[in-house]
Amino acid sequence: MSDYLRRTSAGTRDRVRVGTAYYHEYQPTDRLETDLDLMAATGISLIRVGESVWSTWEPGDGVFDVDWLTPVLDAAHGRGIGVLLGTPTYAVPPWLQRAHPEIAAVRADGSRVPWGARQEVDFTHPVFRRYAERVVRRIVSAHAGHPAVVGFQVDNEPGLLLLHNQGVFEGFVERLRERYGSVEQLNEAWGLAYWSHRLASWDELWTPGGNTTPSYDLAWRRHQADLTAEFIAWQAAIVRESARPDQYVTTCLAVTRPAVDEEAVTRTLDVAAGNVYYVAQDETALPDPDRRHEGGWFGQGVWQLYQSADRLWGARQEPFLVTETNAASIGGSHTNHAGYDGQLRQAAWALAARGARLVQYWHWHTLPYGAETYWGGILGHALRPGRTQREVRRVAEEFEAAGEALTGLVPEADAVLVRSVESDWAMQCQPPLSRPGTFDPDPRSYSRIFGAFYKGFFDAGAQARIMSPGQLTAVLRRGTTDAGTLTGTLVVPALYLCDDETLALLDAYARSGGHLMLTFRTGYADGEARARAEVAPAGALRAAAGIHYLEYANLPGPLEVTAAEGSSLRLAPGARALEWADGVEVDDARPLAHYAHPHFGRWAAATVRDHGRGRVTYVGTLPDSGFAHALALHATGRATAAARWAPLPATVTVTSARNALGQRLWFVHNWAWRTVRVTVPEAVRDVLGEERLAAGDGLRLGAWDVRVLRADDTRAHDGRADGAHGASPDPSGRSSSASRQG
Repeated sequence: MSDYLRRTSAGTRDRVRVGTAYYHEYQPTDRLETDLDLMAATGISLIRVGESVWSTWEPGDGVFDVDWLTPVLDAAHGRGIGVLLGTPTYAVPPWLQRAHPEIAAVRADGSRVPWGARQEVDFTHPVFRRYAERVVRRIVSAHAGHPAVVGFQVDNEPGLLLLHNQGVFEGFVERLRERYGSVEQLNEAWGLAYWSHRLASWDELWTPGGNTTPSYDLAWRRHQADLTAEFIAWQAAIVRESARPDQYVTTCLAVTRPAVDEEAVTRTLDVAAGNVYYVAQDETALPDPDRRHEGGWFGQGVWQLYQSADRLWGARQEPFLVTETNAASIGGSHTNHAGYDGQLRQAAWALAARGARLVQYWHWHTLPYGAETYWGGILGHALRPGRTQREVRRVAEEFEAAGEALTGLVPEADAVLVRSVESDWAMQCQPPLSRPGTFDPDPRSYSRIFGAFYKGFFDAGAQARIMSPGQLTAVLRRGTTDAGTLTGTLVVPALYLCDDETLALLDAYARSGGHLMLTFRTGYADGEARARAEVAPAGALRAAAGIHYLEYANLPGPLEVTAAEGSSLRLAPGARALEWADGVEVDDARPLAHYAHPHFGRWAAATVRDHGRGRVTYVGTLPDSGFAHALALHATGRATAAARWAPLPATVTVTSARNALGQRLWFVHNWAWRTVRVTVPEAVRDVLGEERLAAGDGLRLGAWDVRVLRADDTRAHDGRADGAHGASPDPSGRSSSASRQG
């Protein structure tokens, strides 16, 4: 828990709130009082303001207008609505880019990013920093004392571009000098003898636009992510000079940005916050037909909604804020797919179940102009309350009705999945997979591999905790498999970059009693993205897994897999291996599955081996949904929290969390049109009403429905939930017996 949380949250607990972004300055007419009255009636607890309008704050160089926001702050405070005030540094005004064209971002080919959208600047440039600091100080100092302001959002969705400006490159060279000390060391570390890239001096290092060296590419990506994290930390420090002690500082993450490491960016903030968008209507339905088409950066399928939330929890291993999520249609003028009745409510409860303390909709009113004219808000272009507003109001009313039951929620986990942003970058440079149906490299290879295993566990009813390699090694160094931190199976999908210490710690984890699941490409390269010159799997993992391989191949097409003789793996008909096969030779492991193929059939597709007091499962291929589901069931032994509810209809998911009193809450979703009934495994009470159900009773769920239940026989222990990481700031600043003062 951060020092900030220790200062502000002692003796308090956080609830779940509903918010929205609100831009009164965008409205074609003055309707401030009308909007705020309707927000209060809707149950909105927090509005986010000010982050997009530098040209409104500072219409000319040194000409400031900071008072325009005061009526908005006054109106919000008068209705008990908190305000998250944003700094506008991600969208520069026309006068600044005209006066200082040198701040424009530069692409890899040397061309400048033209002005006309947003985030077109080199945020490291000293000229930009000078102007940015000035406007941030003026805004924050003017409004930090207002009682409505409960927190600050610095910048917005940072890390959109990989900056190739000369100053950025010069800073990169300096960092290399600090890390490696000499060009001789760099030559050795990067293998620069290859293709005559050996350097004689630092000024011979080529710019990254034409680079083909993987180690260089990895170092460049690390540098870019460091710059983003440093920029956010720089702004946060400026804000804190004027902010009150009870105000929090965050940013608005889009975790798919190319220059973002969410753990690094949030390290200097008070709470992680980010955007969770998903494709609604039939894309948010179960059973999932194994969607494989490109979906842009929007999550497709229920599992991706949960994965997005688990990544935000994983940024700090703490509760988080959702700063943006669907209100209505998202995307462009051609993607008008607002959710069906109930889907918005389902998503809100799913986010709360996975640790969100704020569900904030983007945005209040749909814009009548601009690039996002058709990105739907809570109110449509007519600015009249309708179906979306009514559903948001229901969500807010239900969060309020649940009250104390939602305080201090910590999502439960049946498995820990290790996600490596650096392995993702390395696989964007050298993808192991091709785009489906082509021979073209797929830069989304890592996301596809990680997603396949996350989805397999999700389909098996296993809840996941996502950790970074750094977070994992910090836990493993303590020599613990404490259930509050590492629960169930530890899954390590395609941890391509893996140092020797991590290899040894993974081995020790399994040896001491943990269940470790490894996949192809795990440990194949070292920390410089160099393939290890040894028999794979690398280091201690080879003996731990009881297998080895000397070759691997991309598959000519999907291959059916069959359970090995005597295997306890239960494969559904048609389960397949996709894209890849390690040439797994079994040493002293037990095969779980084989490929049904005259050549690849000689190798095991998956194996398991007892290792000390634990065991190691190895998966040498990319499993389809059926195969991944079977592997997850085998790994968990069906001993998940939700297994008590089995059998469940294919349209239903059950997840769980513990609140501050140690009570278990069940979140039961029906992701389909058909009404279903499920059997309750224990005595429960509906937290949204008075209904009580005994073990064995039937629970009815309507179309696109969710029920939230508290286990009646749960007893509080130590005053908090297992694995709790402390309370997060109350995002709205509302005071109650269960939330801190704002």
